[in-house]
Amino acid sequence: MTIPADDPARELVVTDADAPGAIHIALAGDTYTMLVTGEQTNGAYCLIDMHVPDGGGPPLHRHDFEEMFTILDGEIEFIFRGTTSTATAGTTVNIPANAPHHFRNRSGRPARMLCACTPAGQDEFFTRCGDRVAGRTAPPPSLTDDEINERQQRAIELAPQYATEMLPDNGS
Repeated sequence: MTIPADDPARELVVTDADAPGAIHIALAGDTYTMLVTGEQTNGAYCLIDMHVPDGGGPPLHRHDFEEMFTILDGEIEFIFRGTTSTATAGTTVNIPANAPHHFRNRSGRPARMLCACTPAGQDEFFTRCGDRVAGRTAPPPSLTDDEINERQQRAIELAPQYATEMLPDNGS
């Protein structure tokens, strides 16, 4: 196998979740900071810093790409194919492509984790569905019921473009 030549058009990415200019997206009660985007990796992967307040987490879903979480602080319940596992700081969880899952922070305090998706796309999906906020730990915007419904409808409509399927809530 021959390794391709270096692409000098690609640049080193050095990032900080709290740096000025970082993109912070409020979505599903959480704040997601785009650390490394698919645009920066030629679509190979994206890396997202997730601030998940108590009670936060996305609805049940599945997608046709791998997703890996590393818990940096706090604890998160992962519901994978209906089975719950709790991950604490220092733990890494890999969600295989196509498997139904979601997560919840039920710890009573905020949690922080890194999420890597391969290939990339989740970063763009979040940016298109959510609302920009000022910082990594900024509260989500106050939305009316109509605005919340509009965001949910937008996510449902965009999901297929990002190999994602929103699933009916199973009560977990």
